[in-house]
Amino acid sequence: MRRSRAWRTVIAAAALATLAACSGSSSDGAAPSSSGGSWAGGPSSSGPEASASAPAGKPVHVRLFQADGTTWGVGMPIIAYLSAKITDAHEFVAATAVTVNDAPAGGAWYFQKSAIYAGYPIEAHYRTEKYWPAHAKIHMDLATKDRSAGTGLVFDNSLTLDMSTGAANISKIDGKSERMTVTSDGKQVFSFPVSLGKASTPTFGGTKIVMEKAKVQRMTGAGYDLKVPWSVRITNSGEFVHAASWNGGNIGQRSTSHGCTNLTVADAQRFFNFAQVGDVTVYTGTGGPTMPSWDGYGDWNLAWGTWQAGGVLRTT
Repeated sequence: MRRSRAWRTVIAAAALATLAACSGSSSDGAAPSSSGGSWAGGPSSSGPEASASAPAGKPVHVRLFQADGTTWGVGMPIIAYLSAKITDAHEFVAATAVTVNDAPAGGAWYFQKSAIYAGYPIEAHYRTEKYWPAHAKIHMDLATKDRSAGTGLVFDNSLTLDMSTGAANISKIDGKSERMTVTSDGKQVFSFPVSLGKASTPTFGGTKIVMEKAKVQRMTGAGYDLKVPWSVRITNSGEFVHAASWNGGNIGQRSTSHGCTNLTVADAQRFFNFAQVGDVTVYTGTGGPTMPSWDGYGDWNLAWGTWQAGGVLRTT
């Protein structure tokens, strides 16, 4: 399952609204999206309040999606949310210092418009040229307090972050062979038959990152309204890797879904229990366009040079 045939005309709005699934509306029995961070659960630790001598300007607050002590897959970007439409990101970039196992990370920020959280119209993603190393310790100092965010705008807090990566879990899904091969730290752990999106609702190609998991996910669309077990989200607009008991005759044989990756119930449960938020899935041979970078964590679908340029706020 995924979205209705009209998805192409609404995908941007759908992605920014963080839809539940398959043109759906809600999830049931959702598992925690990670071992820690979430917007409501206490992401950022903010710096001291601005003093009377701080530079004048409208305050811009920074919040982080990740929390200290959390562990993520190797494809997970660091995500920051900004409380105003800043006009200059150079000071934000200059204030950033990220290390991986105590060595400079050498990554870059990419800025994009956002409607994920009310009052935070800009989000910034930080990643390196390649995936994070597995089993790594990542530290970030974001010393933005009292720095300019553009004319008349001043950041009002600084932050730090300490997070880790888990195993390098990489799934490769091939639409031509109807097969999903899963490795962990370079060793194959699963090989599953799949059914991807049919020609009228093709699965996106490219690299997608596991966003969240739900033991039961409600999925709706033209002619269906289902509660689907063992659902692993990989796009905002509604692509999941999930169980599809109704499609058993096609799994491993042909692509007939609404865009999601259909697995047998047993295989879907295995993948659900294995997957961590931030894990990498790479899709080839789907017949669909490449996943847009903004439709979830599609960051890896942008060339490194494009990423370094900064997005909606040029940094080079």
